[in-house]
Amino acid sequence: MLTGKQKRYLRSEAHHLKPIFQVGKTGVNDNMIQQINEALEKRELLKVSILQNCMEDKHTVSEQLSAGTGAEVVQIIGHMIVLYKASEENKRIQLP
Repeated sequence: MLTGKQKRYLRSEAHHLKPIFQVGKTGVNDNMIQQINEALEKRELLKVSILQNCMEDKHTVSEQLSAGTGAEVVQIIGHMIVLYKASEENKRIQLP
């Protein structure tokens, strides 16, 4: 569980990132969760964009992604979700 200070730090780090995954009409599936999990292992912090044609609520999508990958939801703003998961091998982000 992240503290408020850690979430603020991660939000500032994620500000300049571009979303590398999009959730569309089909919603969240196992293949997407696997790819996001691999990307989190390499990057630790990433953004996921929710397209307008997505039938599910953004909070539902964030819960599915965090449960599937074991990542923490740092922020949900607009149609963006910021996820963080500490990497096992490529530890780059030092939390305050």
